[in-house]
Amino acid sequence: MLIVGIVLFALGIMVSIVLHEYGHMRVALWSGMKVRRFFVGFGPTLWSVRRGGIEYGLKAVPLGGFCDIAGMTAYDRLSPEDEPKAMWRQAWWKRVAVLLAGPFMNIVLAIALFYTVALGWGLANRDVQPIPTDRVAAVVGDTCAGADECGIGVGPAGEAGILPGDRITAVDGVPVVSWADLSDVVSARPGETVPVALERDGEEVTTTTTLTSSTVDGQARGALGVRLSEDGIPQEILDDPAYQNVHTYDAISAVPATFVFTGEMVEATVEGLISFPAKIPAVAASIFGPERAEDSPVSVVGASYIGGQAVEQGLWSLFLLFLAGLNLFLGAFNLVPLTPFDGGHIAVVFYEKIRDAVRRLRGLAPGGPADYEKLAPLTMAVFVLLIGVSAIVITADFVNPILLPG
Repeated sequence: MLIVGIVLFALGIMVSIVLHEYGHMRVALWSGMKVRRFFVGFGPTLWSVRRGGIEYGLKAVPLGGFCDIAGMTAYDRLSPEDEPKAMWRQAWWKRVAVLLAGPFMNIVLAIALFYTVALGWGLANRDVQPIPTDRVAAVVGDTCAGADECGIGVGPAGEAGILPGDRITAVDGVPVVSWADLSDVVSARPGETVPVALERDGEEVTTTTTLTSSTVDGQARGALGVRLSEDGIPQEILDDPAYQNVHTYDAISAVPATFVFTGEMVEATVEGLISFPAKIPAVAASIFGPERAEDSPVSVVGASYIGGQAVEQGLWSLFLLFLAGLNLFLGAFNLVPLTPFDGGHIAVVFYEKIRDAVRRLRGLAPGGPADYEKLAPLTMAVFVLLIGVSAIVITADFVNPILLPG
């Protein structure tokens, strides 16, 4: 199933690229521009066919794609009949619409995937409230003391005399008012001997125990040996959406929920894009041994491997969510205001508009199309940087891939 998942996710990425380029093409044709080629992949051509004056094809390296619109710059040589259809000759808003159409398609696909997950599995509650201990009969629930199924023997809780039904109120002097609080306090104290305050049958009891230590995701975590018992949680708490990790929806209620969730994910994507450069050194270091962070940037190779793991574990909702998140990132990444990204070309269009407005104020004629030759060094620098970063991330994806838990 791992291989099947990898192939399916790779196909999902391919569809995302095709839709991105299709968005550019459809709006370009609608705007009266000349589209010459529509290809998936880069490098040598494996197959192509001409339809309606457009050459469609597949290239050997399926790591991207392109839609060749005639006259993106004034240096593009065109036949006399295609000159009026040159992109640079069109109205500024048409050029911007064409450039935005690609990222827009990625966002539309992401929304469709989020909606599918909302209907099929539900969406994560990013503002889930911790269950308060004073509303839970067993509070932190049954201890693992003496319970073989816990797999830890007596454990610190059993050694300290903590009993099922006890309500833990503080650990190491830190007040505990929820299961999340208890987890945070205990996890941060691996191997430490700490006082534990608890309430038993209305009376305050204090005991002392030494927390165990285990390694999780490369970090030492403490454990007390207790677990939350849902048998003691009132039904109104279990039914309250504020306390649920996942919200489920019908076909109608999923619509607004999907847009809210998409907004939250867009915000997270922008934050991830901003932090992207700072994470590359750690990715490079991971090639030589150090554990790789879970939020580490991944290439198409790494993303496909994560998707394959999700399918292998039967986590189809995670598969779709990850593909949706990847589409949001592709859309946002393409809007970076540097050539050769779509955002760079949009920046050029607005530069021309602002420049011509200033020239009009000075009584001068419009300055004509921007000189892309002056941008060539910047474009080449971005290309070289992209190739270097891609090489680092792809290598890390092979030698030290991100692994899903379980």
